[in-house]
Amino acid sequence: MAKHTDLLGDSYAPDCPGREILDHVMSKWGMLVLIALLERTYRYAELRRRVGGVSEKMLAQTLRTLEEDGFVLRRDFGEVPPRVEYSLTPMGRQLAKHVEALGMWIATHTPRVLAAREKYRQAG
Repeated sequence: MAKHTDLLGDSYAPDCPGREILDHVMSKWGMLVLIALLERTYRYAELRRRVGGVSEKMLAQTLRTLEEDGFVLRRDFGEVPPRVEYSLTPMGRQLAKHVEALGMWIATHTPRVLAAREKYRQAG
C-alpha cells in the first residue's frame, strides 16, 4: 500500500504544478466560489452578492482561473444584455465537496481557534 507521502509525489518541490492548483483552490475567493457553486448555478452578479466582499476584478480573475483549471463552466448565452452563468464541472463538483468539508470544519472550530488566539495574545 502506498504511503500518504508517496501519493503526494513532488508536492513539496518548489516547481510542482500541483502547488499552483492548490493556490487556486485554497485561496479565500477560490474556496468560497467553489462552495457557492456547489449550491447551484449562478449568474455573475448573483455570485458576487453570494460571495460578499469580493471585488469584481477578483471574482472575474478567480472564475477565469477555476475555469482554466477545469473546475468551473462558463456559459455565455450570447444575448444583449449579456447573460452568463457559472456552474461546476463534474471534476469541480467533486473538488468542491472536499473544499466544503474543510469549510464546515473551519466553521465548526472557529470558536476554539478564536479562544486559542486570545490565550496566545494574553500569554504574549
